[in-house]
Amino acid sequence: MIKVFPFLFIILWSSAFITTKPIIDNSDPFAALAFRFAIVAFGFFIFSVHSKHKVIVSKKKFLESFLSGVLFHGFYLGGVFFSISRGMPTGIAALIVTLQPILTNALSGPILNEKVSSSQWLGVVLGFIGAGLVLGLDIGSEIPTIGLIATIIALLAITFSTLWQKKLSNKLPLPVSNMNQALGGCIFHLLIIFIFTEPYIDFSKTFIIAMSHQIFLVSFGAFTILMYLIKKNSASKTVSIFFLIPATSAFMAWFFLNENLTRLDLIGFLITSVGVYIATRD
Repeated sequence: MIKVFPFLFIILWSSAFITTKPIIDNSDPFAALAFRFAIVAFGFFIFSVHSKHKVIVSKKKFLESFLSGVLFHGFYLGGVFFSISRGMPTGIAALIVTLQPILTNALSGPILNEKVSSSQWLGVVLGFIGAGLVLGLDIGSEIPTIGLIATIIALLAITFSTLWQKKLSNKLPLPVSNMNQALGGCIFHLLIIFIFTEPYIDFSKTFIIAMSHQIFLVSFGAFTILMYLIKKNSASKTVSIFFLIPATSAFMAWFFLNENLTRLDLIGFLITSVGVYIATRD
């Protein structure tokens, strides 16, 4: 079952790109994320209590998980949602975020003392080339400066969040850790709303369906799997599977939304798959 986790993660995480646009079309991005992570935090709290995990932990362990959530659920997801809401092409945003494994590989050595082999670097390069072929560069699209900045912030946030999470040694049960992380994300977005924005949510049928998908399948499902993979594997190997997400998202958009899938996309998916295999094999 554990060997299936990377596959499940890719499917669930990639599906989030299908429902992000309907959410921000019906809400302020930060209000939507605050709402999402309030429910997620409460859900993990209920699960932790039901599983008889100790939810009151030391201040150090709480802050470690809380700050990880601020980086991941706050800066990363907030940056992605905000950039798309400001007109950033989804493909370009995803491609920029896909640089994460390269940054993680570059930093995992000095920060985590992990050895990154030449074959892992080769896999990372192939993965990035394949992802670029799938996404294309959307030449001619207008890229808003604020959207580009937000996407770069998201890239840095998910990179440092992954390294931070791997460096932690608090050994908290996953439900408790996830609860604290979701709480960090929720409070981050509430502060953004309080200081900068006028929140609104249109609880339309489309919003409810899309948000339910991101809460239950992405936050409860994919994120839990990701935290497990980070704990059990090296950071550099874990994030290499992210290169499969743009390609998988493209296939999902073709299947569910009738978007075009070109021969170049198929070639890119093949190159990405080879790259991920090389980067993650033992």
